[in-house]
Amino acid sequence: MKVARLLELDGCRLVEPSFADLIDDCYTSVLLRTVPDGARLLIDEGEKPLALALHDDRGWHVASFLFRDPTLAAIECFERVGGDIYQEDREVWLAAVREYYSIEICRHVPPALEDLPADRAAKVQDLVADVWGDRDGTRCLDCCSGSGVGTAALRACGMRALAYDNDPALLSLGLSKGRLVPAETICIDARMATTYIRPVPLGAAFMAGEIYSYNSDLWEAIIAELLALTDEALITVGTGEEIGLVAGWCAGRGRDVETFENDRDPLYDRWCCIARRG
Repeated sequence: MKVARLLELDGCRLVEPSFADLIDDCYTSVLLRTVPDGARLLIDEGEKPLALALHDDRGWHVASFLFRDPTLAAIECFERVGGDIYQEDREVWLAAVREYYSIEICRHVPPALEDLPADRAAKVQDLVADVWGDRDGTRCLDCCSGSGVGTAALRACGMRALAYDNDPALLSLGLSKGRLVPAETICIDARMATTYIRPVPLGAAFMAGEIYSYNSDLWEAIIAELLALTDEALITVGTGEEIGLVAGWCAGRGRDVETFENDRDPLYDRWCCIARRG
């Protein structure tokens, strides 16, 4: 487990139950319920705390400060115990934490049933290659990734893809199939993506929807977060009505919009919208 290795521990557990819970201050208090006999503080390259590990008779317990600040009580606890300080790059720790929670999903969440046609991956990859060409090494988001068909296509086209979705069973399926990479996968509400993810050049949402009048507000919020995080986004849907809604949302946020019909796939990714920052 990489989080343990970075802290030079044989093993540990993160006190936050899920990646999405990393924003919640209450878990610092949970950690401080420990009566510690050892402590380790991990700081980043700017000497800002990344994590606090406390040891008791049950083992090592860790709170992560990627998306919240440590409390004064946490720092005082570390100083009182007289622990050791370790330093690591923030992105390295973030990837390790993503890996930790992906492994937890694999351990505890049964994977969803595979329900996608065998040829869809090749079709998505061909679409991505046609739209973006050679973007080798470029960071790209896969919004509402599901089991990772789009993520795998992005990687096959040379991009460094970060996948996020709020369905752990679909993520468990993608992780078990190898379409999703543990260190590049997170389970979050896509309407809060900017809370957890830094901006990158590219983003995609494959087979967004189905979008109806009763859930259009949800999808508009998801697309808005994707646009806030990317310079250029590729969004696919199944119908012309849906692509009209998506294009309107993107144009309303100042994007240059291009829509087209994708004859590779008449069902899942039939209509496409490319939204570029002006």
